[in-house]
Amino acid sequence: MNNIEDKTQKLQRLQRELAKVEMKRQQLLREITEVESTIVCQANRCSNQRAVNNHSPIQNKIILYRSLFRGREDVYPRRFEGIKTGKSGYQPACNNEWVQGVCGKPKIKCSSCENRNYLPLTDQVIEWHLRGDNPEEYGSKDFTIGVFPVLPDEKCWFLAADFDKSSWQQDIDAFAQTCANMHISISIERSRSGNGGHVWMFFEEPIPCMKARAIGSYIITDTMERRPELGLDSYDRFFPNQDTLPQGGLGNLIALPLQKKPRENGNTEFVDENFILSYSKIRTC
Repeated sequence: MNNIEDKTQKLQRLQRELAKVEMKRQQLLREITEVESTIVCQANRCSNQRAVNNHSPIQNKIILYRSLFRGREDVYPRRFEGIKTGKSGYQPACNNEWVQGVCGKPKIKCSSCENRNYLPLTDQVIEWHLRGDNPEEYGSKDFTIGVFPVLPDEKCWFLAADFDKSSWQQDIDAFAQTCANMHISISIERSRSGNGGHVWMFFEEPIPCMKARAIGSYIITDTMERRPELGLDSYDRFFPNQDTLPQGGLGNLIALPLQKKPRENGNTEFVDENFILSYSKIRTC
């Protein structure tokens, strides 16, 4: 038993050290980018981000959007809401959905269906999400999508922390202070309901989900040690929610921000450190 406990403690120590190394690597990558930007006018991406504003062409907005909220592009989840039950959720968008004799729902799950034909994430899909509807659909249904952050090689482009209880602002503030102390850039999004938030960390390149989640866990631990009176009760989970993909699965999804209808109430918007709406608070690590 002691041998198992010793190995468990060693494993935890190694994971913490790995998280520190990865954070240092990300910091060095940021510094390299900053130095390069002073030598050459490299910033196609950076200048595009600065140039994009509320009045920019929709295509420029889509390019910026896709450069940040990156995940699987061969499939995307779409939000649904039952007319009779009122229940809502997300499921992979499929070209064969509800096709008689082909689609096996609800008896057969999409992941187990031999006839699944997932739809890819395109610029048009992003535009429908930002506008809130697909004009090609009958009835102008609400169009909201998410993203599967775990790539097929089990890497990810971002880490998002979910806070969803009454103390979410206080807890995010403490989490953000820890990130500032570690020189980690974050962006804060108010959730769809308005009663919670997501803290996004965007990476310069995809990193293993295990490393991304280790970084997040280290920040959470450091925050709780620095502010033990908080407890971070509103913290729910990270996205990606897994280190590896389940067999045949796509992993957990996260709803994408800036969909039109919640935005009308100030939700799925990015806010500043005072939780006031801001259009310049999307940052990359």
